[in-house]
Amino acid sequence: MTAFQYREGVLHAEAVSLSALAQTVGTPFYCYASGEIEGAYSAMERALSGLPATICYALKANGNLAVVRTLAKLGAGADVVSEGEMRIALAAGVPAAKIVFAGVGKTAEEMAAGLQADILQFNVESVPELEALSQVAESLGRRAPVALRVNPDVDAMTHAKISTGQAENKFGIDLGHIQDAVKLALDLPGISLEGLAVHIGSQLTDLAPYRAAFGKLTALYRDLKGQGVPLRRLDFGGGLGISYDGETPPDLAAYAALVRECAAGLPAELVFEPGRFLVGNAGVLVTRVLYVKQGTARRFVIVDAAMNDLIRPSMYDAFHAFKPVAAPAAGAGEMPVDIVGPICETADTFARQRGLPPVAAGDLLAICSSGAYGAVMSSTYNGRRLVPEVLVRGGDHAIVRARPSYAAMLAETPLPDWLDPARPAARGVA
Repeated sequence: MTAFQYREGVLHAEAVSLSALAQTVGTPFYCYASGEIEGAYSAMERALSGLPATICYALKANGNLAVVRTLAKLGAGADVVSEGEMRIALAAGVPAAKIVFAGVGKTAEEMAAGLQADILQFNVESVPELEALSQVAESLGRRAPVALRVNPDVDAMTHAKISTGQAENKFGIDLGHIQDAVKLALDLPGISLEGLAVHIGSQLTDLAPYRAAFGKLTALYRDLKGQGVPLRRLDFGGGLGISYDGETPPDLAAYAALVRECAAGLPAELVFEPGRFLVGNAGVLVTRVLYVKQGTARRFVIVDAAMNDLIRPSMYDAFHAFKPVAAPAAGAGEMPVDIVGPICETADTFARQRGLPPVAAGDLLAICSSGAYGAVMSSTYNGRRLVPEVLVRGGDHAIVRARPSYAAMLAETPLPDWLDPARPAARGVA
């Protein structure tokens, strides 16, 4: 998180004071650093230089339009899993020819939208989906460009809830059935089989699972090409991890060398789908301390951010570092505290027995590495408003999602006539 540094005792995002932003925007709020996003994309692009590679940003990590636009301006494509994400990508300036539509549960309407937009490919995850996509394509007088997603039965050695490449996971077509799926794809009139895809999970910090998965994928590609199947594209997925708690993410040069080794000699365009790697360390969630409460056995720091704003700690037991926005005094010690939010659930806990310098009500804390799977997974649980998102670039900042008013929230749930006291009672209702 090189973009977030102390300047004159205050934590900054690039050249913008987080303390000043808190005064302007209110807390809690997300803040993203453009330079961090651009630097991560450029680093991956350099590592893959010389390869016929398309980097398709996975919008599920952070679907903010300004974030996607930042990457689109650098040449990124998009990996989407819904029509909504596809429309965000197109609105952000991602060319349709660089959009990959993934996901196990595409609807007929979503398939039609992707076909009408002329996207690069659909990553198909089952035989029923393949048949449904063919029918939709035929009804539109088109043929759908398809990559079959292979489930290689490889343990990604990551959290069970974000592992996607094992036999018991819902994703992809297992190797034992892939030949039948290929034959069907070649026979279906609405399908143009163009590639194979794999994605084994998220937050990978070891290259060994990649080696196993890529080896199986490329061996299958060679075998099918030898059978005369007209494949042209290999989608290696994403999943590159970042450092939350001292983890050592995969070295990009080593990752690229592995790709080159596995794809050596293959006539194939290559697709990559990073998400967290590009945006995770580019964001923080800034929150204000409401109270410090001394319990019988624990000391609680109660903040105004909650699990509805950042659900990763509650859902995945995920670790996020905390930094005081005002730099601690030299030599300030730390004491173990539980950092918790205001929601009426014990699960609304960001950290347990975490060492933190002395803080008091009104102090600001930055929850680090929150650029991925933060705002994009937020909700209005407990009637809480969605928090604003701010993008900075150098000394400039812009609110790229505003905090809605309570009136706007209420307007989203209109009352039926028979419950609205401001309207006359409905007559003649059977």
